[in-house]
Amino acid sequence: MELFSISSIGVIHTNFTNKENMPVQPCGGMEHIGKIIISESFIKGLKDLDGFSYIYLIYYFNQTKTEQLSVIPFNDKTHTLRGVFSTRTPVHPNKLGLSLVKLIDIKENIITYQGVDILNGTPLIDIKPFIPAFDYVEGEIDTGWMQSSVDDIKTKRSDKRFKDK
Repeated sequence: MELFSISSIGVIHTNFTNKENMPVQPCGGMEHIGKIIISESFIKGLKDLDGFSYIYLIYYFNQTKTEQLSVIPFNDKTHTLRGVFSTRTPVHPNKLGLSLVKLIDIKENIITYQGVDILNGTPLIDIKPFIPAFDYVEGEIDTGWMQSSVDDIKTKRSDKRFKDK
């Protein structure tokens, strides 16, 4: 397997300093505002991003020290052990996170967004614009084991289940 290097392009700042009792998905954190400080060398890459309503944040779970291949996800109503790749938990082998957030503002190297489900001080790996024509899937969509409603997801908060051992 080929190895490669990934570097942070900035740091995500939020009000969440503890893994417990925070939203587990961005839709559950819409009342929270976050800021991202982009490294000076990447400011040029922010050009034209302000024309998008939503952006994907790809980040590194730097405060997660363990990995698990089987987990009981926060939104699994049956509390069944699931393969980690069928979940959005922070304990994946490469510890990458993905959040679709509402873009509020960009001023120089500071991005303000809404929909916080990320710990303070998390390294940002990349940003991608949300483009409905690209990201929309037509037809019947199977969500596997995930049966939670949008309201369930909005109110779900993290607990101690992915605490580092």
